[in-house]
Amino acid sequence: MSKGFKLFVSCDKAAHTCDKTQYDEASLWEKIKLNIHLIYCKACRKYSANNAKLTKLTKNPEVDCLKNCEKEKLQTNFKKELKDH
Repeated sequence: MSKGFKLFVSCDKAAHTCDKTQYDEASLWEKIKLNIHLIYCKACRKYSANNAKLTKLTKNPEVDCLKNCEKEKLQTNFKKELKDH
């Protein structure tokens, strides 16, 4: 078997490939080796699942911000509580 034809990869290499996959930079062969690794490595499956969640959250951010009047009211309450203690 040639040196470049490694089917099994280490967890470090799998994590790197997972990160590359998140940004659509991994080749087909890297994705295949990653999926083989994920079959037998529970820790990397969890890392991959967390990466997928992160990608989903960054693509569709649903951020609710406080209005200025709410921020001011909250800040006033904080100052009042700090004075009292």
